[in-house]
Amino acid sequence: MNQKAHQPDSLPAPGPTALAASEKLVSLIRGEIATAGGWLPFDRYMERALYAPGLGYYSGGAVKFGRRAEDGSDFVTAPELSPLFAATLAQPLAQALEASGTRHLMEFGAGTGRLAAGLLTALDRLGVSFDSYSIVDLSGELRERQRETIEAQAPTLAARVRWLDALPETFEGVVIGNEVLDAMPVRLFSHTGEAWHERGVALKDGALAFEDRPVSTTADAVRLADIEETGIAGDYVTETHEAGQAFTRTICTMLARGAAFFIDYGFPRHEYYHQQRAQGTLMCHYRHRAHGDPFVYPGLQDITAHVEFTGIAEAGVETGADLLGYTSQARFLLNAGITEALAELDPRDAARFLPAANAVQKLISEAEMGELFKVIAFSRGIDGTLDAFARGDRSHTL
Repeated sequence: MNQKAHQPDSLPAPGPTALAASEKLVSLIRGEIATAGGWLPFDRYMERALYAPGLGYYSGGAVKFGRRAEDGSDFVTAPELSPLFAATLAQPLAQALEASGTRHLMEFGAGTGRLAAGLLTALDRLGVSFDSYSIVDLSGELRERQRETIEAQAPTLAARVRWLDALPETFEGVVIGNEVLDAMPVRLFSHTGEAWHERGVALKDGALAFEDRPVSTTADAVRLADIEETGIAGDYVTETHEAGQAFTRTICTMLARGAAFFIDYGFPRHEYYHQQRAQGTLMCHYRHRAHGDPFVYPGLQDITAHVEFTGIAEAGVETGADLLGYTSQARFLLNAGITEALAELDPRDAARFLPAANAVQKLISEAEMGELFKVIAFSRGIDGTLDAFARGDRSHTL
């Protein structure tokens, strides 16, 4: 296998066991490319790289979540930064449970389990009555980490947690997805001159490589013409988000009563398809280093794209769900009381207070996660809005 072109010297090399697993996944993908006639659309490659059973990034055994490259992780999420994230998020979740008269929660992609443990503890502290906390996660390795984390950090509530292998037909309660939509496979399209092409994956001298093919369907041509009307010019690469939109429709169709919250980085459509993003938003994460080559160590690195929130909003509303709100993470957390939660800590206890204050700063700062990350929520059976969306709602920008 010739993958040398996709092993940059700036990235640490994986160990032999991990590298063997990656090579096994590449072999599987090479076989699919051959079966498909020499070319796979990028969303199919991304789906295999992330979710191939036992070999994909999220379905295999990679560490993924953590604070430093030394622990084998690749990136850090808000629940890992500070327990105040979960403690604050619990406030609007509690309000949604009460407003909808429901008693169940469901989390997608629960990571290490820290968000679940934090929410369980915070909801209990708030005196919120709930019957179950369901987790949907494809990774057996992560399920075990989640179980250990919850049993260690919320031992009296662990019995209410269960892991689902399939979605129920209907669900009444509150759904949470933190950094789930960005991990949905995306399609890639390139615009050169006056023509659009779909970007897929082929083999070049035995190595995985991008290859563009002319757009072949009317539906794609119409969608891309709409993107072009946003004012893009010259060479341009971008993503479309059919999988993320389909996931949103599935969740909002399943939701019979309650609310669904999704927290992720991205933009509304008019900002997403902008000349400033002429190279697209596709990004890879490996050992806390970000780069743009999705063919580096397949199965061992994360592959993501920013979320196009207008399409997500449309997908949810198409099912008959209400758009409960859309705003920046900073405004959402401030409305929900994160600064008040920080103020409960004693500033004289510098060893505890200063790290907490620094983490909150990262969560709400415009230069960090506060502006890039957004919160979008859908609901059924909830009148009005929630306090977390009461000020600074941006639904009108979608």
